[in-house]
Amino acid sequence: MQPIPRIAAATAATTALALLLTGCGSGGSEQASAKDKQTLTVWGMGEEGKHLAKLGKEFNEKHSNITVKVTPVGWDVVHQKLTSAVAAGELPDMAQMGSTMMGEFIELQALEPVDEKTFDKGDYFPAAWNSGVKDGKAYGVPWYVDTRALYYRTDLAEKAGVDEPPATWDDQRKLAKAYKDEAKAEWGTYHQPANVGTWQTWLPFLYSAGGQLLDKSGKPALDSPESVKALEEYAHYFDKGLSRKSSPPDYDVVKDFGSGDAPMFISGPWIVNNIKDQQPQLKGKYATAPLPADESSTSWVGGASLVTFEDSEHKAAAKEFQKFLTETEQQGRWYEMAKSLPAKKAAWDEPALKNAPEQLDAFEEQLKTAKTVPPLAKWEEFASKIDEGVARISQKGESPEKAAAWMQKATQGLVD
Repeated sequence: MQPIPRIAAATAATTALALLLTGCGSGGSEQASAKDKQTLTVWGMGEEGKHLAKLGKEFNEKHSNITVKVTPVGWDVVHQKLTSAVAAGELPDMAQMGSTMMGEFIELQALEPVDEKTFDKGDYFPAAWNSGVKDGKAYGVPWYVDTRALYYRTDLAEKAGVDEPPATWDDQRKLAKAYKDEAKAEWGTYHQPANVGTWQTWLPFLYSAGGQLLDKSGKPALDSPESVKALEEYAHYFDKGLSRKSSPPDYDVVKDFGSGDAPMFISGPWIVNNIKDQQPQLKGKYATAPLPADESSTSWVGGASLVTFEDSEHKAAAKEFQKFLTETEQQGRWYEMAKSLPAKKAAWDEPALKNAPEQLDAFEEQLKTAKTVPPLAKWEEFASKIDEGVARISQKGESPEKAAAWMQKATQGLVD
């Protein structure tokens, strides 16, 4: 999951939208055929951008007329660079785009709709596909995904007299208490209490309680009974001293997981490799499991999609490169290269995934029921209000009802 984009780029986004709506784009320019000799410009984000360059060269070997030029862009600056490029009319032909960024660039009319005759939505996890769908049109081809599942120390659970992963919210409460009381852990679990990205841990509680971020009319639903229930459950861990009430922005839960101070937490699949590299002594002493259920066990899907920009003159070549990157075998190879989970369901049968650490099994299971984060143009601001709402219950002791009402009011002006 990409880092949360910065609000500082909002002004650039507004300028970009104004320019697009006055017709300064070049979307109507003459299109090159996929058989023409050409250069396809691509922006790849973070470490993925470096790996993408290698795949671009392999693609060029099969399509000698198409040279793929990949520019790696850091996740910390990509939002500003993209909005500035929209405003200046200097976008690449295609890019990797984080799931929570899709809504903004759909709103900016910067993205070309996906050819759904070429890319079948049934091949992908539904929540991944839907993260790029607005008004019935898809604007991104899912490339890789992440979701959230539960990490827990099995050795300390056994010490506390528990030999099964928690299956329900009640089980999760009991295990957290047992970790603290019986296994003598500093905390029973770790739920992010505040700061940027807190929504990522709280949202599974909302979805598992049967709640939604938006109601059927597209308005915020953050004061619903389900939202209040999710906040109540989250607050329990802080009220009972089972999770720390504050942590620095750079807090690394893996360290406390290794020491046993925080023997349970919710996070994404990349943590499996972090534990292997940073806490090798935990081999055989921890496991992952689908999220404990209330009405359901439901997480959310992040990751990245492949998008083509409306102004590109090389849309046919972009489609060919996207087909190459989302081939089932290629999705398996991408996991080997970048350790990013495939968005294509069939790729989970590839040898690379079959031989992956067993801790990833819980994530495959979770992806089957995970829900979409709606593609909102102002998602960054919307998410920051959730972060603040959760902080109100974790750090200020505000009631879930009051925090839910505050979140509802704070987000009402942030949706279409």
